[in-house]
Amino acid sequence: MAAAPSLLILHPRLTHIATTLCPFSVHRSRLPFLFDHSRYHSCSTSPFATSDVTETPRAGRSNSVSSPPVDYAQKIDVNPPKGTRDFPPEEMRLRNWLFHNFRQVSELFGFEEVDYPVLESEALYIRKAGEEIKDQLYCFEDKGNRRVALRPELTPSLARLVIQKGKSVPLPIKWFAIGQCWRYERMTRGRRREHYQWNMDIIGVPDATGEAELISSIVTFFKKIGITAKDVGFKISSRKVLQEVLNLYSVPENSFAKACIIIDKMGKIPMEEIKKELRSVELSNDAIEDLLQVLSIKSLTELEEKLGGSGEAVRDLKQLFSLAEKFGYSEWIQFDASVVRGLAYYTGIVFEGFDREGKLRAICGGGRYDYLLSTFGGDDIPACGFGFGDAVIIELLKERQLLPEVPLEVENIVCSLDPDLQGVAATVATRLRGKGQRVDLVLENKPLKWVFKRAARINAQRLILVGRSEWEKGMVNVKILSTGEQHQVNLDDLQ
Repeated sequence: MAAAPSLLILHPRLTHIATTLCPFSVHRSRLPFLFDHSRYHSCSTSPFATSDVTETPRAGRSNSVSSPPVDYAQKIDVNPPKGTRDFPPEEMRLRNWLFHNFRQVSELFGFEEVDYPVLESEALYIRKAGEEIKDQLYCFEDKGNRRVALRPELTPSLARLVIQKGKSVPLPIKWFAIGQCWRYERMTRGRRREHYQWNMDIIGVPDATGEAELISSIVTFFKKIGITAKDVGFKISSRKVLQEVLNLYSVPENSFAKACIIIDKMGKIPMEEIKKELRSVELSNDAIEDLLQVLSIKSLTELEEKLGGSGEAVRDLKQLFSLAEKFGYSEWIQFDASVVRGLAYYTGIVFEGFDREGKLRAICGGGRYDYLLSTFGGDDIPACGFGFGDAVIIELLKERQLLPEVPLEVENIVCSLDPDLQGVAATVATRLRGKGQRVDLVLENKPLKWVFKRAARINAQRLILVGRSEWEKGMVNVKILSTGEQHQVNLDDLQ
């Protein structure tokens, strides 16, 4: 395997000295003077600068710098930190395409966009999020001795902002956000240590109409990008199903959230380990067996036979499935009692989007969290929402060969045929940009062969050439690149 590329930093003064003294016999990469100049200049803006190393004069000469050892040559790993990504132009265009679809769907449903700091108080995540996410935090103490963390998700930040705004924001609140999240976790396909997440949340709606609207928005998004009900489905259940089963066995309330987190591991760790962990949170063997039997139920009718029709769990679920018919997405959803979601703050209906071929992890997930605000000192308000990451959906689009090509597209490329006319070319470009057109201005004196290659690479629609004889008449040459048609246009008439 080839070594990762690296950068070599060479002090510019030493480069000059070395090439002056030995211009032919010494290659720059073999100079004995290589070292990290940031260690010797306290005012350096280099990211490797340190302030505890200063220049040391040589004995007998003032204002001179002694030659440092060869070991100071600085090689930099140019790959991003493990689990993170760069977004070069082609990847950035794809990301913008995805985010544009997120935003468009959110706005179709009347949601307003918000954002929050990437850096939040650590307490926001360790109080009710559950042990797994606590262990995955990128957290540290800042210079003010405050415990802070890079946000692993967006919902706690939403709760904080809702409490901060108080009654100044009328209910219901319908907000969406697209933000970067960080979790130090084991990487698998579609899972990184940083990702972007699309969240939609409804605050102030107490029944299943909220969840029905949220699932409808996700279905709308899937349809918009070419995903069908044959590709993706939603597993739906309710935390209240578990609550009703555990109430039969007088399981302490503080064990409920812990049990949900354990159950969320089903399919990820052996069943014996699941049972062992459930016993550790005060569930009896009878309670565990009954719970696992209920979790295997895949039919809402069967669930009603088991729990009866008078409980909140069955009532909420029946309402949601009825609304799904009215919204027109019944074929996308199915009941699955084993879905509980891994965050402790969920209180009612929960759902997950899944790949029907079973090759990928959950595509998205969400549910109801009516009591989250009180954990941060606010008044409880009914709430529901979902999170939808950017990584798994890209993998799914690749699997279905639906990943779009998002080429760079520029309306015009403008080039002067004479170096003296570069300023005129700039004037042409400025006028077109003022009319809202995208313009790539050739900034150097380049041959036409290069200009045509550049135009093809950026998918330019027109080539505008500024030549001396044409410009003397106030004209420019305009070439339509798709047809080869070419004509002269007065600058004032150029559209």
